[in-house]
Amino acid sequence: MNIVLASSSPRRQALLNQIGITFTLRTQTADESKITEHNPVKKVTKLAQLKADMTPVYDDEIVITADTIVSCDNEIFEKPEDVDDACRMMTALSGRHHQVHTAVVLKSKVKSKQILSTTDVYFYELDNDDILNYIHTNEPYDKAGGYGIQSTGARFVKKINGDYCTIVGLPAAEVYHALKNWDESIILND
Repeated sequence: MNIVLASSSPRRQALLNQIGITFTLRTQTADESKITEHNPVKKVTKLAQLKADMTPVYDDEIVITADTIVSCDNEIFEKPEDVDDACRMMTALSGRHHQVHTAVVLKSKVKSKQILSTTDVYFYELDNDDILNYIHTNEPYDKAGGYGIQSTGARFVKKINGDYCTIVGLPAAEVYHALKNWDESIILND
């Protein structure tokens, strides 16, 4: 079986490479605005499934789709729209804990599997300089919640409870084991 990642996220690609999964990329054109769900877990799950439904799957393939959402007090924090939105998010997360939810769908011609992983993230109290300096970098604008734990945003994280890779955008170990147990015809780079 060939593994196909239907995502343009460089972070998801890096995580699959990190765990030794050989894959090819395929673009998908899901219209995410169709999902108007306000519950963060339901929304991230539906988004990953929508992406899977909109991605062609050919014989001898397993397609991987994923989505990540940050939520705080059940409010969804997606990618910031602009500087003001990024500032609002960082201010809301300051000194508090929030959740990062990543949903993954693995899909072949004959079956599919959904993975949902949630990690609790605790932020230090941030002062105005922390927030302003960060939101004036390019870093917040392509990441759910407006920060990247794998880069400069790591300085805000006091602790996490759960899977670090879920925060980055793909629960890599869970995906690895799901692929490993999919069937005996998949060859992983062990």
